[in-house]
Amino acid sequence: MAVTAVLFDLGNVVVDWNPLLLYRQIFDSEDEAQRFVSEICTLKWHTEHDRGVTFADNAVPLIEAYPHYEDQIRAWRTRWLDMFSGYVPGMDVLLADVFASRADVFALSNLSDEVWQETADAFPLLHKFEDVVVSGAEKVVKPDPKIYEIALQRAGRPAEEILFTDDRMDNLVAAEAFGFKTHHFQGAHGLREALIHHGVLTG
Repeated sequence: MAVTAVLFDLGNVVVDWNPLLLYRQIFDSEDEAQRFVSEICTLKWHTEHDRGVTFADNAVPLIEAYPHYEDQIRAWRTRWLDMFSGYVPGMDVLLADVFASRADVFALSNLSDEVWQETADAFPLLHKFEDVVVSGAEKVVKPDPKIYEIALQRAGRPAEEILFTDDRMDNLVAAEAFGFKTHHFQGAHGLREALIHHGVLTG
């Protein structure tokens, strides 16, 4: 089947997100920043936000365990946008081309629904997607099969007509089990080539 829709991951595909961008501003050394995000505010801890747990609830056990880091822990929420450096290089231009194509354009993101609106407001291209499946609102994260079922229902077409791009292979493998066409995102240039290959863009 021909590709009639493109489904984008957001973090580190469309927008560049890295907690170290914030914690390098907070701590005096790279070692301190690295240790904080690898041992305290870890990605495993953050994934609970993506599942729909509020920051207020998720912060409680961390603050109890590390009371001397309370301000730094709370900064994860209060300074959320400081974790972004901007659009992934080249993706603003590529997205404009995809939005101008005949394909429908959707997004599927592991993201807290608490921060979705402010993130989209900071990066206006995110408002241009026809629909965005936000894991925090659905209470399920990639690569759980349930979130791909939700994405398919919302896209309203067979998986074989959708090209899904993500930077994580486990998310792509799960999507392929549903029949999605996939592209492992490693940069805007490679994605543009894939979109040309699938007939979404012209060369």
